[in-house]
Amino acid sequence: MAEKKTFGKVATSEGLHEISETGAFVRQENHFVTPFGDGEGELPVEAGRYRLIWTPLCPWATRQVIAFKLLGLEDVISVGKVAPVRTENGWEFSLDEGGVDPVLGIRYLPEIYAATDPEYTGRATVPTIVDVKTKKVVNNDYHHLTNYWEVQWKKFHKEGAPDLYPEDLREDIDKLNTIIFHEVNNGVYKAGFAESQEEYEKNYHLVFNRLDWLEERLSKNRFLFGDRLTDADIRLYVTLARFDVAYYFEFRLNKKRIQDYDNLWNYAKELYSIPAFREATDFDSIKRGYLTGNHATNPYQILPLGPETDVWNEPNNRSEKFGELKI
Repeated sequence: MAEKKTFGKVATSEGLHEISETGAFVRQENHFVTPFGDGEGELPVEAGRYRLIWTPLCPWATRQVIAFKLLGLEDVISVGKVAPVRTENGWEFSLDEGGVDPVLGIRYLPEIYAATDPEYTGRATVPTIVDVKTKKVVNNDYHHLTNYWEVQWKKFHKEGAPDLYPEDLREDIDKLNTIIFHEVNNGVYKAGFAESQEEYEKNYHLVFNRLDWLEERLSKNRFLFGDRLTDADIRLYVTLARFDVAYYFEFRLNKKRIQDYDNLWNYAKELYSIPAFREATDFDSIKRGYLTGNHATNPYQILPLGPETDVWNEPNNRSEKFGELKI
């Protein structure tokens, strides 16, 4: 077992207990929130300057990679990956040769947080954006990162990239994204990490009531906003992809599987059929992270064989309902 390390005041996997007096899970706020742009004090939009750190376990990080692939930013911003099981020293670059990120030269993500801000006391989180010139963390604001890729980084988009955050829909997308975050994306965590029966039940119902609402919405629309694939679809997808293999079991969200919803399930499968979504979805990492690692009560680290994930490759009925898929 690796020696337990300290990184200044940065919390590692055991250093922060995000639970209120009522037993509610209260997620920590993002600390590095400077926006990208050309204004004073903003992060300059420059090819080759930044590195995205992610893990396929994390929904917030996965949506950055989906956006990169859809927009063609993978050659503009480099990508580093930490292992899906967070160690007692924090997220680890154990997948890289020598267990060190080849660009940043660090083994554990908290190292660069401590070097960036010695007074920072939160967790080192993914996604993290690092300025490779200064070797400092510049942004971990997953709430807004995909919007920056979609708007501020538009000059670097590949030819034919979809407009994931169209101006005429931005206000509506923002409103729906807020709902999806609080009632689905983070709702599953609020149920799964609750430390009282009352908080668990409240958020259990919150999640399934919103899934029922989304099931109805998707009975009339191919995507959340008609035939237009948007940022909101990326945000919903990452939770749907983790639901049946992890949240249903580990977070006790066992009323229904996503497979039990006709429209949500076929919608999710159609998104998975798009290379950007499929290539960013690693079910093995999701299962390892949630069921044997960070969030699991599994002392013998037994990795469940099921549920089968080949079902994601089965045909969906969205083309039959809405016509040929065009992205």
